[in-house]
Order: sequence, then structure tokens, then C-alpha cells
Amino acid sequence: MRWNRMVSALGVHAEGEIGRVITGGVPPIPGRTLLEKMHHINSADDRLLRFLLFEPRGAAQMTVNVLLPAVHPDADVAFIPLQPDGAHALSGSNCMCVATALLETGVVPMREPETRLILETPSGLIQVAAECKDGKCQRVSLEMVPSFVEHLDHPIDVPGLGRITVDVAYGGCYFALVDPRPLGLALDRTEARRLVELGAAIQQAAAAQIAVRHPVLEQAGVVEYALFAGVHPQGFRNCNIIFPGRIDRSPCGTGSAARLAVMHARGLLDVGELAAMYSLIDSRFDCQIARTTRVGSRAAVVSRISGRAWIYSMEQYGRDPDDPYPDGYVLADTWGPAAARIGAPRRP
Repeated sequence: MRWNRMVSALGVHAEGEIGRVITGGVPPIPGRTLLEKMHHINSADDRLLRFLLFEPRGAAQMTVNVLLPAVHPDADVAFIPLQPDGAHALSGSNCMCVATALLETGVVPMREPETRLILETPSGLIQVAAECKDGKCQRVSLEMVPSFVEHLDHPIDVPGLGRITVDVAYGGCYFALVDPRPLGLALDRTEARRLVELGAAIQQAAAAQIAVRHPVLEQAGVVEYALFAGVHPQGFRNCNIIFPGRIDRSPCGTGSAARLAVMHARGLLDVGELAAMYSLIDSRFDCQIARTTRVGSRAAVVSRISGRAWIYSMEQYGRDPDDPYPDGYVLADTWGPAAARIGAPRRP
């Protein structure tokens, strides 16, 4: 082989949602803070994202987590989650993937029965408590960044649906939370394609029609996801729609945190009360509000989300200098109509 670039990675999933963890081969990313590094990827140079996520080395059905040296003095490790539409500020399931990878490979020393560490993300610090036994990280509990409600029952006009109402809340990023029942939707596997199509339309409408502004993080200013908030026989069901048009296989950590904020604001969930969140494949996160707080002038909650993750592969990705697709490519057969919205590579 005559590769001119090589990246090492671990294949990891958290409750079914793939969160590949990049362990080596990442060049320095400009920026003093994690937010600046995220912004650099999204506005100046996305070649690393394309190399890792676009075909033939990647796929639409995953997130890739780039490990970085911590900037904050209290953090053990930093990371930025990359998805096909850009670098994101936080992902709960990917925190579980990263923590599991760090502990089971020895990058962070494992202490049984519990290891505590701090992950730095563009949205802030995540306190991690990992249950460990016999060299295995059995369960990861996350203390999320503060979550709060931006709007309740906000009307939006959605092509094909007309006027609907959504709740908008921040859980590490902004979500439009949708009750599927008035839309005649069932949150089960047989409706997966329809959920994706309607969820993508709802997200685009919410992003265009609803103004959001984080009190502290200036770059958190758009509704990034639509999440169908339903019920489950043993709790609640979340169905989060992710670009370019797929369903989160996990119950979605940031979406769960946003939903807890809405439930608390509506008087449906008290501090310390357990809420089991299930995905469309019936994987589960155990969630609760740890305490209340404030973000600027906003009433907020701090959520605790716990779940499991598994390493399933060790991988190396390379690029031959004659490879005609150094930045990868996408096709609408698997990437869907959103493939047309992916622009040319951003280069410095």
C-alpha cells in the first residue's frame, strides 16, 4: 500500500447508534476553544469530515467522533462529533461511545467499580460516571449540560402537513419536539421511512420559522433536529431524525435532555423521577432530572442520562494518492434527497 493518509478508529455503538471513535491520524484543527474548532470545520475546512463520513470510507448511518486534547483544565479528553451536515456541539450517545472506548482501551485508566471522568465538548463539560467490571465498561451515566425550553406550542407551517405545533428545547443542541399522535403517526419500525420524510420537513420548517438564541453559546442558534416524542408501554419513546434522512437508533441523549426540560416545564416530571426513554429498536436510556438551575435568565434543568456502549471493531482508513475520490462522494440512493443540499468541499 502507498497511502498518503491514514486514520485509526474504533467501531462503537451506543444502544444501537453507531459512533465511530477516531483514535489517530487527525491533523491539528485551528481554534483556541472547542467551539472555535467546531466552527472551523463548519465554515472553513470540512475535508476531514468528508474523508471520514462520505463514501467510500464512510456512510450516512453514523457519527464520527474526533478525539482532541482537552482545552479546559478540568477535562480529561475533548471530542467533537461529526455528522454528514457538519460538526456538532454535543451528542449523548456519542459521549457513551467515547467514554467506553477511552476506558476499554486504557487511554483513561479504568477503576472498578466506577470510573469518573470529564469530557469536553463544544457545548461544555460532561461529567461521566462509568460502571466498570472485569475490564468492561458496563454502563455510562452522563450529567448533561443544562437544558431549557425555548418555546412551547409554537406554530409552524410544514409542506404536506399544514400548520402544526412543536415544542422547542435545548438539550446540548436545539430540538423541535413533535407529538406524533395528531399527525396519525405510529412510532414503530413499519413507519420508519414516513417518519424520516416528515421529520426532515418539520426540521427544515422549524429552522426557517423559529428563532432560537442560546443565552451563552452564540453559535447555538438554529433548530438542528426534529424529535417525535411518543409513549412506550414502559415509559416514553423518542424518534430523532438525523441528516441526511435517517432515524437515531438510540433514544438520543441530547433529545432526551431536551424532552426532560419540556416535561418539567409542563409539570409532568419532578426532580429525581426516573423516565425510561426507548428508541424505535427498543434500546433504552434511563433518564432523570438531577437538579434545577439557570442559564442566563432561563430556568433550566440538569439531566442525568445513562446507557450502554460496545466496541465492535478496530479499523484503519487510508487514501491512495491516485484515489479519484479523496473527499468522498454521496448519492441519493442511500443519502436521500438531502444529498442535493451537500455543497462543494470547504478548503482553507
